[in-house]
Amino acid sequence: MRAAVVGEHGLVVRDDYPLPTAQEREALIRVRLAGVCATDIELLRGYKGGFRGVLGHEFVGEVIRAPADPSWEGRRVVGEINVGCGQCNFCRRGLGKHCRRRTSLGIIGRDGVFAEYTLLPVENLHAVPDHVSDEAAVFAEPLAAAYELLEQADIGPGQRVTVLGDGRLGLLCAFVLAQTGCDLTVIGRNPEKLALLTGTGAHIVLASPDTLDRLADDPADIVVDATGACTGFFTALRLVRPLGVLMLKSTFADRVNDFDLSRLVVDEITIVGSRCGPFAPALAALVSGAIDPRPLIHAEYSLEHAAAAIARAGEKGVLKVLIRP
Repeated sequence: MRAAVVGEHGLVVRDDYPLPTAQEREALIRVRLAGVCATDIELLRGYKGGFRGVLGHEFVGEVIRAPADPSWEGRRVVGEINVGCGQCNFCRRGLGKHCRRRTSLGIIGRDGVFAEYTLLPVENLHAVPDHVSDEAAVFAEPLAAAYELLEQADIGPGQRVTVLGDGRLGLLCAFVLAQTGCDLTVIGRNPEKLALLTGTGAHIVLASPDTLDRLADDPADIVVDATGACTGFFTALRLVRPLGVLMLKSTFADRVNDFDLSRLVVDEITIVGSRCGPFAPALAALVSGAIDPRPLIHAEYSLEHAAAAIARAGEKGVLKVLIRP
């Protein structure tokens, strides 16, 4: 099959990559559409020691074979990306996505979706309703990650919530949080990106030293850092009130150095790490039209131009880039 493979010399699109074979409870999935994520960009740059194999984890596809459960065959699906060992204490306690021996689609030890076909256990699959387009369904995984915020914190009317960052995930987080009725502020640097939040009820703020100083004088109850940058973390810390909650929604490729932990103790700040989340509410939002992520799509590339797609996704101001195998 054709696949975009990360090797010793970077990303190469191969026409002779071995077609995967479904084992035990795995399903063979034909990838219809895939999305480029910031994690893909960082993995190519060597994040977490780098990755070898087929890149990519955001997708919508069609099940071709599912030996353990043929009822999945022919169905359009999206999928949860983490596969636990099923035997460790974490897996037995329902914490499979934190399994220390887990594989993650296109991230840790498992070929991903920048290919014509991929594999996932049937337990990881979620059926896509017929009237949800591929272009909307491909956002299911990052949208589920945004819904994880609501699993981890009690967010609703009367609370002041700030999202820092106007990138792909920051905007999805804002769409989700806007549904809660909270007093939502979104801070970013790109007016065109922030304009996508028009009609959500969010307060839109262009970042500048003066505006950040003003917001720091009246800090929020909850701050979501979706910048993926050390500077964003320190800014978010300025914007959260004592006894408030700081939610880290992006993994850092860099390390936070010389950080004074006493600030967290003195102000009694709760820090919450947040990554993969529930697919059910994400799919429900796509079905109802409560969230339409398609305006975030900037470009689409064929699989043979996967390297160009990833490079485009890394350009300043670009939101979602898709790859169609």
